[in-house]
Amino acid sequence: MYTTMNKDNISRMKTKAAGISSPVKSTATSGGVGSERWEVRPGGMLVQRRSSDSNQNSIHVPSIKVKVKFGRSYHEVNINSQASFGELKKMLARPTGLASQNQKLIYKDQERDSKTFLDVAGVKDGSKIMLIEDELSKERRHLESLKTAKMEKASKEIAAIRLEVDKLAKQVALTELEIKCGKKVAETVLLNLIELLMTQLIKLDGISADGDMKLQRRMQVHVYTINQIF
Repeated sequence: MYTTMNKDNISRMKTKAAGISSPVKSTATSGGVGSERWEVRPGGMLVQRRSSDSNQNSIHVPSIKVKVKFGRSYHEVNINSQASFGELKKMLARPTGLASQNQKLIYKDQERDSKTFLDVAGVKDGSKIMLIEDELSKERRHLESLKTAKMEKASKEIAAIRLEVDKLAKQVALTELEIKCGKKVAETVLLNLIELLMTQLIKLDGISADGDMKLQRRMQVHVYTINQIF
């Protein structure tokens, strides 16, 4: 008898337990305030999961001001306290002139991933963050700077040669006109013009530059030397 009643009681208890739904489960499926999903932060804190949903956007999230050191400069940035380091990088791109993909953000002596959230990393109002340029980006920018400087120097040198060649071209044209008019021109004059033009050609050959400008000027010097003199 005792055994039978005990089984009946156990059966009733199971039936009642089956009819009672978990408060957490019912809240999560009721469509009310508790229908948002939750996540566990480091330390065991249960917080509402971030979402791009319009309901999430309606929740007020405080802004914080962080101080970012880049080289010898400091930049104060007002940003959403739940923003990511990647969003902070985008905001720093304009004032620093450094593309976000070339930035490294250091907080508490540790580089932070772009997907990490500020508040998760412990960033608060008034926190200080260091910004440094990625080494590969720095090297690439240095090489581009050297290349630009080299091209500017070559451009100036070619321009100077162009100016000198243009002057010699006028002398060649006058000499040619005198010859056509029957005037006798000393051979030394012709040889001197040839020598001056060849000197400019040698200078042009010594310029280290890329592109078509060097080739065009070289061809022009040959034209002056060959067609107009001879």
